[in-house]
Amino acid sequence: MYSKIITHVEKYVTPTSHALKAFTSVLQPLELKKKENLIHPGTYIQHEFFVESGCLIAYYLDKKGHKHIIQFAIEDWWVGDFDAFYNKIPSKLYIEAIEDAKLWSISFNDLEQLYHDHPIFERYFRILVTRGFISQRKRVLSTLQENAKERYLDFCKTYPNIESRVPNYHIANYLGLSPESLSRIRKTLTEEGLNIDVGQP
Repeated sequence: MYSKIITHVEKYVTPTSHALKAFTSVLQPLELKKKENLIHPGTYIQHEFFVESGCLIAYYLDKKGHKHIIQFAIEDWWVGDFDAFYNKIPSKLYIEAIEDAKLWSISFNDLEQLYHDHPIFERYFRILVTRGFISQRKRVLSTLQENAKERYLDFCKTYPNIESRVPNYHIANYLGLSPESLSRIRKTLTEEGLNIDVGQP
């Protein structure tokens, strides 16, 4: 039942069986249907979420109502509005399931108690936060320093095998490209002999 999330934990830390039991005892299952929102702006966020199966996107709307995708969350990813969660402020994000999804959730209070009782989990989540920060910094630098083709190849490394599951316009949005530009990049890569899954239209 908990095998996937336990495997993820043990990828980074080595908790005792007692600590793992305490961790799994506070996890709550959650299921979302495709196009259902997990989070929307203005709400106070009390939980973080681990993706057991499915795919979600995190995005915000600018003042003109344009969508800007900032994250895809697939199996073995944690997702949430971490700024709102840790700083107890209203969320500015939408998080939407673009496939039917099964999640595990953990509340802020349970997480704090877990840190106190089993510090190994504070280390686990600190590693995840650090990796997330590094990933976001790399994405900012990629946007500033790399061309569109290089950004797309970085995306394929970050989210392997996701393209058959995600509409092309979502990928283009995430990369800051038009769908037409993304199609041209894929055509070029195909001509160069790279096998890229073209994904959904």
